[in-house]
Parts: sequence; structure tokens; C-alpha cells
Amino acid sequence: MSAVAVLAADDQPFFLGVARDVVRATPGFCWAGEAQSGEDAIEAVVKLHPDLVLLDVRMPGIGGIEAARRIAGEHPDVVVVLITVDDRAGIERDVEASGAAELIGKQRFGPAMLRALWARHGAGARARRPGRCPGSRCRPTRH
Repeated sequence: MSAVAVLAADDQPFFLGVARDVVRATPGFCWAGEAQSGEDAIEAVVKLHPDLVLLDVRMPGIGGIEAARRIAGEHPDVVVVLITVDDRAGIERDVEASGAAELIGKQRFGPAMLRALWARHGAGARARRPGRCPGSRCRPTRH
């Protein structure tokens, strides 16, 4: 099976670096790219065709929840996961309405969580995009 291409969007360079390192260190996954706003994430999905998108809830511009709604609506074969460092209480309805597969805390993000997210949500996504080869879309990125 080809590697799962991951795109991350966060306005904090530190977390983007952590996400990049986690993805690259996890067998079966590859780094497709990154964005620093919701708008940039939407454009990157069109250009990079990732399998999995990690979106920070709070970013400049439209933010992760609205970006998730647009990506999930326009690209139902892409698994969208919202990430946050904030308390998740009070945003569950917004997250559910966004079409995101799940909301996780940034502090829980690591190789095991990445594999678990894909195990829970990725099989259905891959079935909806037959014939695609996501591993070929992953290229080394500059640091």
C-alpha cells in the first residue's frame, strides 16, 4: 500500500515542525506539505491532493473549523482532523458540523495517534479514491 500523504495547517511554526517530524518518522506516512492559514490549507488541498489534513482550530483568517467545513464539503475523500491546544469544551458542535473526522489535542499528537487516526478514518477515504497513488505526491520539503 502507498504512503498516506499528510498536509498540516497551523499558524505556529513550532507545531508545523513537530507535525513534519512526526509524519516523517512514522512508517506508512509521508509529508505532503504545510499551510499557515485556513485559506492556504484549502488551496494546498487542491494542489497537493493529501489523504489526511491536520487543521489547527485557531488560525488567522477563516480558521480551522471553517476550513474543515470547506475541505470536507469539496473533497469528501480527504480525511480532515482538527487539532487544538485549547480546551475542547464548547466547540464540539462546531467540530461535528464542520465535517471533520475528529478533534484531538496537540499534546496527544505523535506517531501512535497518527496511526490510530488513519486506522479509524482512513480506510473509507481510500475506498472513495481508487487508483490514486498518494505516495507519489510526497516530496521532501525544505526546513
